Amino acid sequence: MPARVLSGIQPTGPMHWGNYFGAVRQYIELQEHGSAEAGGQAFYFIADLHALTTVRNPDDLRAFTRGLAVDLLALGLDPDQATLFVQSDVPEVTELTWLLLTVTPLSMLQKAHAFKDKTAKGMAADAGLFTYPVLQAADILAYDSTLVPVGEDQKQHIEMTRDLAQKFNHLYESEVFVVPDPHILDSSARVPGTDGEKMSKSYGNTLPVFGEGKPLKKAVMGITTDSLGVEDPKEPEGNTIFDLYRLFADSEQERAMAARFRAGGMGYGEAKKALLEAASDYFAAARDRRAKLLEQPSVVEDVLQHGAAAARTKAAEVLDRARSACGLAARGSRA
Repeated sequence: MPARVLSGIQPTGPMHWGNYFGAVRQYIELQEHGSAEAGGQAFYFIADLHALTTVRNPDDLRAFTRGLAVDLLALGLDPDQATLFVQSDVPEVTELTWLLLTVTPLSMLQKAHAFKDKTAKGMAADAGLFTYPVLQAADILAYDSTLVPVGEDQKQHIEMTRDLAQKFNHLYESEVFVVPDPHILDSSARVPGTDGEKMSKSYGNTLPVFGEGKPLKKAVMGITTDSLGVEDPKEPEGNTIFDLYRLFADSEQERAMAARFRAGGMGYGEAKKALLEAASDYFAAARDRRAKLLEQPSVVEDVLQHGAAAARTKAAEVLDRARSACGLAARGSRA
């Protein structure tokens, strides 16, 4: 079967380096393999329904959703190769979520890392957060996805999706769902934040993809370091500044920076300036494209509308298979 790539990203604020290197870069790399010309298809969505578990301000959600669409297009997502759409524009997914919930073991949801981690940090244990993996499974299964690019921390949810697809197929003795595989970019799935922990909006340690000028400089220069002095040799491996720098560097630049760390004579201030310059250069072309897109909101809206139409067509096909397998009437047959 040709590859059908599917993944999504939540609109919970400005896109940061962790979002890009942990997920979005994979979207861009994989869209060609999932394109119609390659015999497959790529579906990328903005997960606004998932974001409702954390974003409570409606104006923020609307702004974050449209802003993320602009960011994705600016970074190289090509609507001629990939289908970009907003999750809530495909209502078939929410009905499919209910069908999957009816076969989801309670114990599976209780073991979900995301749920356990967030509740351990004091977040409200509402039903939306608890059933998050099932909505995510519906997102994946609704498009007969075969390949799902995710960060390492989301691998468990893909395994849950596989389990639910197989259980549903077995229970109803029908090949309703395609069982997907994860695609994980191990080398950059865990991008460190300014405090050395995993970069995350919930930790307040992010560096924005489209940040620039004094705010970005302040954020980079504020990265936490150890107490080694300028003349002290420094081990690059595991060093937050080096780990971030290598994301933007080619192999030669990475080796040169590692050598400078180990030789001593370079303070963290100088290393941070090198990181700032590398990041600014890396995202320069995307910043220019983003500025142009912000001046053409109708272009972005057209992309999302066309994407939603294509996504609904495919999701309706899969939902009809699931309804039929369960014994539900075909949609519209009782009208």
